[in-house]
Amino acid sequence: MPDISELILAIVKPLVTHEDKVSLDIRETDDFFEYHLFIDPEDVGRVIGKQGRVARAIRTIVYSVKTKKSKRVRLVIQDGE
Repeated sequence: MPDISELILAIVKPLVTHEDKVSLDIRETDDFFEYHLFIDPEDVGRVIGKQGRVARAIRTIVYSVKTKKSKRVRLVIQDGE
């Protein structure tokens, strides 16, 4: 399985101003690999983008990655609070 977490971080880190506060938590459920992205509250707007366009583009890339266990990938963007 490709390292999806490295892909997510490679996409998100250039967008934010507080790179040191970017973290990723991976949770596996029966149907999904859930990647919870934690970012600084000041950077939420940068990662979401106008009308969610940036977040939608990130999710499109991440969701297209094929996993071995035929589980789907889900990306949840949360502020660090």
